[in-house]
Amino acid sequence: MISTAALAPLMSTLPPDPETAAGRSPGAPRADGPRQGQDLPEAEALLALERRARRGGSGLREPDLEGLWLLQRVWSRGQGQPSALAGGLLRGLGASLRIERRAGPAGTAGAAEALQLTNSVRLGALELRFEGPGRLQGRRPLLVFGFDRLQLLAGGRVLLERRLPAADPLRQPFFALIAAGPERRWLAARGRSGGLAVWRLSPPPG
Repeated sequence: MISTAALAPLMSTLPPDPETAAGRSPGAPRADGPRQGQDLPEAEALLALERRARRGGSGLREPDLEGLWLLQRVWSRGQGQPSALAGGLLRGLGASLRIERRAGPAGTAGAAEALQLTNSVRLGALELRFEGPGRLQGRRPLLVFGFDRLQLLAGGRVLLERRLPAADPLRQPFFALIAAGPERRWLAARGRSGGLAVWRLSPPPG
């Protein structure tokens, strides 16, 4: 799975976890719908989708990735069950990944770095945010990215802003895209470190 260290540079702006905000512990039954995560794929299904993506590609393109994705589950490399501790911690911190298309010349998307990624976590009024360009690469494809700016905000006001050094082109982080669920309800990918992650789209479709 994507380790906590690997996810640290990959955290984006997001509202608090809906379960926590509603006063429920993560995974508790909802009065107005199914259990949180009931519609998310389990490891066995994800691995089957990943084998298919490796053979013929995931078919995912920029429009499929746009939106605010709330991190729901993470698996360590080689583990069959998601990490309850890491997943609960990252959900509690509001870990998310916002993906937007960058406007290129004449309002078109630039081919080299067509995407803008924002990753953040929150602790109370504080938000730690990483931002930078990304692109799709290869047949699968890979979502390759590099964060070039860090911000610390309090109540939406910037307290600290730093430029980050460029990553080694041969060591750039990436997500190997696996699949998106029906109506883009979820997104699954494997990180460079070998971890597996599943996000949920916010707000949910429909």
